[in-house]
Amino acid sequence: MAAMKPRTGDGPMEVTKEGRSLIMRVPLEGGGRLVVELKADEAAELKGCLEGVTS
Repeated sequence: MAAMKPRTGDGPMEVTKEGRSLIMRVPLEGGGRLVVELKADEAAELKGCLEGVTS
């Protein structure tokens, strides 16, 4: 049986390009990460939505 390790230091939010997709990794409260695969047009749409609520 594998030893249980605490989930700490999951790192910052990041986006990397892998092939034709963008992979977004978002740290979650309590540990772990949300991993989302996006196309470029979806990322542009997300950017527009976020700018609308953060301005």
